[in-house]
Amino acid sequence: MKNNFIIIILLNFSLITIAQDQLNKKNINILRPSKAAFYSAVFPGLGQVYNRKAWKVPIVFSAIGISGYAYDFNKKKYFSYRNAYKRRLAGFNDDEFQGLILNNERLLDGQDFYRKNKDLSMVFLVGFYFLNILDANIDAHLLDYNVDENLSFQPSILDLSSEIGPSIGIKINYIF
Repeated sequence: MKNNFIIIILLNFSLITIAQDQLNKKNINILRPSKAAFYSAVFPGLGQVYNRKAWKVPIVFSAIGISGYAYDFNKKKYFSYRNAYKRRLAGFNDDEFQGLILNNERLLDGQDFYRKNKDLSMVFLVGFYFLNILDANIDAHLLDYNVDENLSFQPSILDLSSEIGPSIGIKINYIF
């Protein structure tokens, strides 16, 4: 009899657990920031696609592509001025600048100008590449960050006219 009583109590608890409603859990696909950064490092823009922000890919390609084109253009011009200067020092005057640039100092100035621009273009190219990786990483970190009406910053200008005269005040509402 004692065993039957224990079995009835246990069955009673098991019926309660069966009768419970299941919670509808929302499947959240958590993106790993390290994976997004790795994808962007392997191929620029791939981390943005992984984060489902494909609209950023043309911006990444444009920034890196324009910087790469500027580097190539400045490199070609630099070597053009450099080779013309070297040929003029060797006594040849049959370069592409014949008739346009008569002075060797102008060739040196052009060479310095395009060397600086070439170096600056490489800095931009590397900077945009790392910015692409950083953007993918931060975007994956902040994917579930909630910004709604309860969290807002609302600056406004108040007109506080009184008997003394017109005056202006500033009101800042920070709702959280």
